[in-house]
Amino acid sequence: MAASKDDVMHSALTLPEKERADLIGALIDSLDASVEAGVEEAWRSEIARRAAELDSGAVQSIPWDVVKQRLARAPRG
Repeated sequence: MAASKDDVMHSALTLPEKERADLIGALIDSLDASVEAGVEEAWRSEIARRAAELDSGAVQSIPWDVVKQRLARAPRG
C-alpha cells in the first residue's frame, strides 16, 4: 500500500534541513520533465549575480522574521 501524502509529509518533516531541501528540489524537478534550453544556466547566472551583490554590499538581505511580519500585514486580494 502506498503512503498517503500526510504520511510522506510527516516523514519528510523529520528529516534534517539539508535533506528536506534536497527532497524539495527532487520533487520540483519531477514536475517539469522538459527543461527549456539555457534555463538552468540562466538560473545559475542569476544566483551568482545576486550572491555577488550581497557579498559586495550593493544590496542587503532582509531577515526572514521581518519578511513574515510584512507579509502578515500586507493586504490580501
